[in-house]
Amino acid sequence: MSPRTPLAFSALAAVLLLASCAAADPSPTPSSSGSSVSAEPTTAVTTTPVDETPTPGAEPTCKTIITPGTVDALTDQGWTAKQEELRIGETLVEDGLLCMWADFSTASDHGQMYGWGTLDARTSDVTQSHLKRDGWLRSTEGDVVYFTEDPAYAIATDDDGFGMTYEFGEGWVKFADTKQGLLLIDWKG
Repeated sequence: MSPRTPLAFSALAAVLLLASCAAADPSPTPSSSGSSVSAEPTTAVTTTPVDETPTPGAEPTCKTIITPGTVDALTDQGWTAKQEELRIGETLVEDGLLCMWADFSTASDHGQMYGWGTLDARTSDVTQSHLKRDGWLRSTEGDVVYFTEDPAYAIATDDDGFGMTYEFGEGWVKFADTKQGLLLIDWKG
C-alpha cells in the first residue's frame, strides 16, 4: 500500500464517477499537456458563473484564483470549473476552495486542479505534520514550504517530476495537481 493520503484513492473514485456520469460522446476528447484530474469528492459541487471579475475585497472563485490568461486558455478549449471544498488530507480548509477545470460534458481523465485557502498557524502546522506522516515530500524555498506527493505514486507529474503539491505560506495554502501548476495561482487574498 502506498503512503499517499486518502486524497489519491478519492481522486481515482472521482475520475471514475465523472466518467460514469458523463454523457456518451463518440467525438474525440480535447487533450492538454496538463495532468489528470484527481481530487477528493465532496458533497457540494457547483459550477462557477461565467462572468466573474475580481473586485477588491471579493471572495476567491475558480476564475479569480488563477491568472486571467489561464482562465482564457481553459475556457477557449471548452473547459469549465467546478468548485469543491479544499481539504488537506482529512482537514477541511474552512476558507478554501478547490477548482477542478475540465470538459465535464464528456468522459475524460484530462483536467487541471487549483486550490487556495487561508490557514491559521496551528492548522498549517497540523496539516503539514499529517502530510509528512503520510509520506509527502517536504521542501522549502525561502519562507515557503512545499509538500509534494512521492513521484513513485504520482498519477501525473510536471516537467520536473513533481505531482500534486501543496504550497504553504504565512496564513495561506495553495494546491495544484503539479508543482508547476502552483505558478498559475495568483490570488492574493
